[in-house]
Amino acid sequence: MRIVLMGAPGSGKGTQAKKMVSHFGIPQISTGDLLRAAVAAETELGLKAKSAMDAGQLVPDDLVLGLIRDRLQEPDAEKGFILDGFPRNCAQAEALDSMLADIERPLDRAIQIDVPFEELKQRLTGRVSCESCGAVFNTHTFPPQEEGICDQCGGNLVHRADDTEETVVSRLQVYEEQTQPLIEYYDTRGLLKHVDGTRDMERIFDEIRGLLD
Repeated sequence: MRIVLMGAPGSGKGTQAKKMVSHFGIPQISTGDLLRAAVAAETELGLKAKSAMDAGQLVPDDLVLGLIRDRLQEPDAEKGFILDGFPRNCAQAEALDSMLADIERPLDRAIQIDVPFEELKQRLTGRVSCESCGAVFNTHTFPPQEEGICDQCGGNLVHRADDTEETVVSRLQVYEEQTQPLIEYYDTRGLLKHVDGTRDMERIFDEIRGLLD
């Protein structure tokens, strides 16, 4: 089971990825995590990636693909994987398809979690998290019992610095511009499935599970 999981910031993609990992027993492969681990371990690819980042440049796609390829050789990925954060555009998708064909592990499905723009904005601008235990609340949709205080540990709830309305709108617009061609790319290949991300998280997962079981 080889999957690309897509969804805008605030869509609940991370929550669904964790549920998929638990249910299907396959790893979630985040390119951000791969890059950080490779840089920390000072692997050959990690050192090249660090050089690019230190120079203020984007990490080249071929390095990211090399990290993914290496990760897919590990035993826990033998039954499949969930790619999270890559590809972000059609050029990357084509390069990924080529690499996966080369190792004879083509994608089975691309899943897009859909949430309307205004709801995403509300979710992100209302998001607060506990400084002590990390619990997450939302002032609009899932408020704490006492404003500014964590229900779980009594810690202080704070907004993320990048969750201002201006920043959130910019992030969502960039995501839409980048992702629409990618959605069309996977749709034309018969791999794409849309999932309504506005519902309860368990119902969303039930639909995803039904698409993959």
